[in-house]
Amino acid sequence: MEYIDVFNGDADGICALHQLRLASPVEQSRLITGVKRDIRLLRQLSGVRGARITVLDISLDRNRPELEQLLAADNQLVYIDHHYSGDIPDSPALEVRIDPSEQTCTSLLVDTLLGGQHTTWALAGAFGDNLDEVAAERGRKIGLNSDQLECLREIGQLLNYNGYGFSTEDLLIHPAELFREVQPYEDPLDFYHQSRTLEMLQQGYDNDMGQARELTPLRETEGSRIFQLPNQPWSRRVVGVFSNLIAREQPTKAHAVVIVNHDQSLRISVRAPMNKRKGADQLCRQFPSGGGRAAAAGINSLPAELVEQFYRQFSDHFSR
Repeated sequence: MEYIDVFNGDADGICALHQLRLASPVEQSRLITGVKRDIRLLRQLSGVRGARITVLDISLDRNRPELEQLLAADNQLVYIDHHYSGDIPDSPALEVRIDPSEQTCTSLLVDTLLGGQHTTWALAGAFGDNLDEVAAERGRKIGLNSDQLECLREIGQLLNYNGYGFSTEDLLIHPAELFREVQPYEDPLDFYHQSRTLEMLQQGYDNDMGQARELTPLRETEGSRIFQLPNQPWSRRVVGVFSNLIAREQPTKAHAVVIVNHDQSLRISVRAPMNKRKGADQLCRQFPSGGGRAAAAGINSLPAELVEQFYRQFSDHFSR
């Protein structure tokens, strides 16, 4: 039987898959992944039959037609995710663990599934998904000290940083290759101290964030801030971690980070207020190509004629 692992190319997707493969190794699996916003990954499995497919950290709702086709083609699927799913197909060939709660992520769902076999990697994934408080609390419960938690936070942040871009050409390393770099390490602290790849990501992060920190808000209200980044490779890489950073700077406000696409549409990352992690997905799903989860969502390609409407709705949505 062919094994296929389909996963979001960010920290949560990588750390979720790493936990599963540490617990249940397979001799060889085909890796299907891409940039963080490339979530229609099941489209790449057209014609696959009789395979064992694991799907991690991508919306079932956005992959529904392809999922139904795969189920009809005698494939067995395990689907673990924390995004909005809509109705879940009823099939004995589909095992589903989906929880869209704002205080969890796919890595933490896998950790629960595995009974805590590789919790430290789950915590790195949670840190990468901006769940710092949840990750730190769980880490302290298993006896980690502040230095160890900081190492896990940096791992999650850097893995997540590498997942953002308009295409894989924007990234410092392809997510499939980054997963292979992670694979030999059962302990993420060994990865932190020994990996040259992580050191390379740290250098890139420092350079990119140095430019992003010079930005000021494009618009600001009592309850929200909007920043615009230039359409450059460095800003396309840093948009996610920059969104998390500014959200933590002012936790009572919602934040949007905007990049103008080549066709003059907007790519937007939205963060709900940190003190009330709700509503980001509801807002973004009102617009074409929008989606995500309650705390963090986005729009891939907002038409130019809808920009002012989005700005108004963004401000109104989080001022209620």
